[in-house]
Amino acid sequence: MDPARRQSRVTSFDVAERAGVSQSTVSRALSGSAVISEATRSRVLEVASELGYFVDERAARLRRGHTGTLAAVVITKPGGNARDVNPFSYALLGGVCAAAAERGLEVLVSLQGDEDKLFGHYVERGQAEGLIVIGTTLNRPAWDYFRGIGETSELVAYWGSPLGDLDWVSSDNDAGARMAAEHLAEQGCTKLACIGSRGGTQRQFAERADTFLARAKELGLEAQLVEIGEEDDRHDQGRAAAERMLADGFAADGVFAVCDALAFGVLEALNAAGRKMPEEIKLIGFDGLQAGELSSPTLTTIEPDLDQAGRLLVEAVTSGGPHSGIRRVPVKLLKRGSS
Repeated sequence: MDPARRQSRVTSFDVAERAGVSQSTVSRALSGSAVISEATRSRVLEVASELGYFVDERAARLRRGHTGTLAAVVITKPGGNARDVNPFSYALLGGVCAAAAERGLEVLVSLQGDEDKLFGHYVERGQAEGLIVIGTTLNRPAWDYFRGIGETSELVAYWGSPLGDLDWVSSDNDAGARMAAEHLAEQGCTKLACIGSRGGTQRQFAERADTFLARAKELGLEAQLVEIGEEDDRHDQGRAAAERMLADGFAADGVFAVCDALAFGVLEALNAAGRKMPEEIKLIGFDGLQAGELSSPTLTTIEPDLDQAGRLLVEAVTSGGPHSGIRRVPVKLLKRGSS
């Protein structure tokens, strides 16, 4: 900072001198202490406003033993950057920030992917009151690291972890997958494909695939799983899976992709193959990404309540009590042009 600007910064001592009181009186008046008379408090507030003095809230919170801050880590692929983050993680992060703001908290955000640079000791260092971890399941070393953080602190919550023993918040995958199968059935589809996986690192994918296929069977529909491959990103995985489905001759008239990123790849493959949507084949994704409003055709999707997701994650690290296991976020069907 420029020295001249630093010297011109108004302090509580300046307010005290102008108001004709001690610096400790200024501090007590601005903190709402009951020992200060209303006349003195009004005078201090008036002078503080005139001088443009603002209380250092962070310092005040630290003195009271609270940071007023939560830390949020978004796990990326090793070597990844902001462009590589799934848009769903950004949408979820927005829900976290909104929920924190409702409680008067700020959020310290960090994107982390490289194993030798991982850091999660925000609570221990006094930088934050709790830690929320979200992001890609494809970086197992990062999840292992943050699981270790959670083992030494109750103030950690996770979304979408590939690890079975973590306390986490999740979409209501069963309800969403049932909605997808029922919607395709209502639209007259009789032969369904599920683009996803059962044995991969993304546990939510397996939940959605299993429920979708089971509900399709209950409805008397033919359905099969088309496993995604090992391509670098979800879009490419969806495109390649749809291309294999078409090449194998499986004449599906309804497709459920277990996340929107996969669905956009499926959409690309179906458009390239000249398959008309929704006339010949109908497509549903899962995540409610806003980009689905801009695709051609627009993407029907299952949308989780990310505002509620943010509130549940923030609650998990601020409630002060023991966690009660998995918290499920409600979902709804957004009907668009692809179905």
